[in-house]
Amino acid sequence: MSKKNIRKKVQVSLQEQYQDCPRAYFFRRLCAYVYDAMVLIALLMLATVIALGAVVIAQKKGVLDLSAYRDTADYLSKNSIFIIYLAFIIAGFFSYFWTKAGQTIGMKAWRLRVQNSDGSNISIMQSLIRLGTSAFGLGNFLVFLQGRNAFQDLWAECEVVVLSKALNNRKGSKGMCCIDEDKSTDKD
Repeated sequence: MSKKNIRKKVQVSLQEQYQDCPRAYFFRRLCAYVYDAMVLIALLMLATVIALGAVVIAQKKGVLDLSAYRDTADYLSKNSIFIIYLAFIIAGFFSYFWTKAGQTIGMKAWRLRVQNSDGSNISIMQSLIRLGTSAFGLGNFLVFLQGRNAFQDLWAECEVVVLSKALNNRKGSKGMCCIDEDKSTDKD
């Protein structure tokens, strides 16, 4: 008789798969940081254009008087609300990506993921702690001590891991991932 190959789908928790990933080292973190910096610069440029437009409209409507300033950019550079606005853009960028998927755009490109030790996504509070203690990426130098997390990861009680290509390429998630296992079957 003929042999049949049966593919059985085994449900493996996505969190369990994430737990098995190795921790990320400095070089990958640095490369992801550079990618994210480029994306963030573009996002901040867009946010600045929006703010400039809002100030120009407010000036044309007579809401703002910019006579004490050289131009609109001078007004924005001396305005603390604008600085807070940009800080919210930065915090929102990282918090959104870290809490939803565990990856920013740069982290996705370098197959990195920030997560809790059980493989789950970090919370908004953890993302804010991580962002606040990162010292613009300088906290990553602690990674040079082998087997250690970065300073911001220690404070936020999370870790950054390197994903396999299969895990990194996954689309969408409900917490479960199907893995095919080849099984030889019985003879008829």
